[in-house]
Amino acid sequence: MNELTTEIIAALAQKQDFDEVFRHHLEIAINQLLQTELAEFLGYECYSYAGINTGNNRNGSYERSFDTKYGQLNLTIPRDRNGRFENHTLPAYGRHSDSLETTVIQLYTKGITTTEIA
Repeated sequence: MNELTTEIIAALAQKQDFDEVFRHHLEIAINQLLQTELAEFLGYECYSYAGINTGNNRNGSYERSFDTKYGQLNLTIPRDRNGRFENHTLPAYGRHSDSLETTVIQLYTKGITTTEIA
């Protein structure tokens, strides 16, 4: 079993909320995805010899919080030296997911009135 499965079983046994388990693993997954996205953009892995004298290197990262329906994610957004890296995982200046807005729009397009949605 992997770590997620083990934590889900432990949460079931202790009758805990699943949102914290999913939030934690979603945070890990998105941070790894951002690092992989930067590696693809630069064309080499972190600490690789292929990155020497390429003209563009990793340049640290910055912290950003992002609100989801599972809770707040603390993300580490990587940067490149030339400032050209743009991640495609998260919106540029977004701080929350638009799941509520999407749900309201879907209800409205199905013919439910705004009074019923409220």
